[in-house]
Amino acid sequence: MFRFAQSDYLYALLAIPFFLLLFLIMLYQRKRLLRKIADISLLKNIMPDTSKSSYWIKFILISLGFASLVIALANPQIGTKLEEVKREGVDIMIAIDVSNSMKSEDIRPSRIERSKQAVSRLIDKLQNDRIGIIVFAGTAFVQLPITNDFAAAKLFLSTIEPDMVGTQGTAIGAAIELASKSFDKKDKKYKTLMIITDGENHEDDALGEAEKAAEQGIIVHTIGMGSIEGGPIPIYRNNQAAGFLKDKDGNTVITKLNDKMLKEVADAGKGKFVRASSAQDGIQILLDEINKMEKKNYGSKIYTDYANRFQIFLMVALFLLLLEFSISDKKNHWWGKINFFAIKNKPNYK
Repeated sequence: MFRFAQSDYLYALLAIPFFLLLFLIMLYQRKRLLRKIADISLLKNIMPDTSKSSYWIKFILISLGFASLVIALANPQIGTKLEEVKREGVDIMIAIDVSNSMKSEDIRPSRIERSKQAVSRLIDKLQNDRIGIIVFAGTAFVQLPITNDFAAAKLFLSTIEPDMVGTQGTAIGAAIELASKSFDKKDKKYKTLMIITDGENHEDDALGEAEKAAEQGIIVHTIGMGSIEGGPIPIYRNNQAAGFLKDKDGNTVITKLNDKMLKEVADAGKGKFVRASSAQDGIQILLDEINKMEKKNYGSKIYTDYANRFQIFLMVALFLLLLEFSISDKKNHWWGKINFFAIKNKPNYK
């Protein structure tokens, strides 16, 4: 297992393209100054010992040395001891609505972005639990199977966007059914489903699926993402606002939170309904409910001992920087005398 103990230092590598830009500007300025001194064709005679390639070689060595030094500061580590660790937690499946209505900005910055922020905060507060992600609109699919890898959960969460499910609608029942299949069938508890949606365009038997889930030991919570007053659905083209969604009669479509239906789903799933707002997303309320649940004992294999490997990159950095320091801006006449392609005259024995 490989990891960086101080991965934040790796952001310093973003400075290398900036260094390259400065280096190219320096070369351009140097060329302009030389042109003021003499014609380019005469410069070879005026400065015969100047080496053009040495500038590039020195820059490459400095860049590689800088990169090696940054990696050394980040402290790369290799796992050397794998152990099975016992944990206590619950399995949490989060179903996020990605239908068009979730683009509405009646909750800032938008319903979908507010949902992602809420889930991100939830992940930050989890410890020994496991998490999975489902996205749904007219249909549902698993975005991330249940895992204890919270970094992967955040990565997959960041990729969620509206319209990623081709079929429009809000098939909450399909999301509940899919979540039920994603949990361990052997357990009749330790499982919870959190549905984040505005509840609009409800088109399947969500109540029936919530009751079935409850029978399997799955507690179904719902978070209503939206306002009772509702809001229009913005349309974007090339990342630019291009008006609002309209119906066939040319009227602006207003999407509203269907809190009544979401409360019924939560009741059927023996869970809680929380209405989100711009100030409160309801995650903490449901997290408190999760903490009250009976926890499951499960083991996971993790690396418990890591060996530092920063010394290798530090040595490489020092070698490259010393090598750069030893290279002169002038041509190496000793090297120039070597011609691997020269053809020597053969002796004439006639």
